[in-house]
Amino acid sequence: MKIAALYDIHGNLPALNALLEELKEVQPDMIVVGGDIISGPMPGQTLKRLSQFAAQMRSIRGNADREVVMMFDSQPFNRRYMPAPSEKEREVMRWVAEQLTPSQRDFLAELPEQLEVQVEGLGRVLFCHATVRNDEELFTPITPEKQLSIIFSNIEQEIVVCGHTHIQFELRVGNRLILNAGSVGMPYADQPGAYWLLLSPEGYEFRCTTYDGEAAAQEILASGYPQAQEFAENNVLKMPTSAEATAHFERLAQEYWSQEG
Repeated sequence: MKIAALYDIHGNLPALNALLEELKEVQPDMIVVGGDIISGPMPGQTLKRLSQFAAQMRSIRGNADREVVMMFDSQPFNRRYMPAPSEKEREVMRWVAEQLTPSQRDFLAELPEQLEVQVEGLGRVLFCHATVRNDEELFTPITPEKQLSIIFSNIEQEIVVCGHTHIQFELRVGNRLILNAGSVGMPYADQPGAYWLLLSPEGYEFRCTTYDGEAAAQEILASGYPQAQEFAENNVLKMPTSAEATAHFERLAQEYWSQEG
């Protein structure tokens, strides 16, 4: 079995389309969509495009999906591991929620938080968005081993696949392999592209699909998304490097650990 793990699409339809074209050659048996599907410039269109692959697709919910559903329902929400959203961020989330149909809202609301798949040659693979404990918990390649051991304690699966921080990386916690698939639509990386992960009986491979950033930026600017210019400039044409993002998220992670004592 071959599995393509697509995380953190964030409504970047041009990036998704380019990746799906590449999957025609890869021909995975399953596509796992790892959450944070819609929070970006083309939320409804992104869900509609993914629905064309429903027969081979399995999806889990990310923290941004959960928050948009709550915004759709006019329900309050809080964050435990990440900074509270600014009013500007809430306005953007409202716009995203307004682009969804009721059936798309229901699809997101009903997504599970985790998914386990048995992959020949790899064993039991657990897919979650951030960690198995919480859909917004942060860890990075430089998180102290003691903290990682707490985060990934009491997990039976041999491999855990996650996303959330938009940084592709791998690390071992005890005898467990942790793989961050990166981000399709908002990667933090050293070069532009749509980042994803391929799993197969032969092992695993971090992948990056290149696409026309200038053309994608024009599509995004025409989307009506309130932060279209910022999204195009900071997530498509250029983006924070993996080192910059790692330092940022590790600082937030350690702020949480210091509060927890």
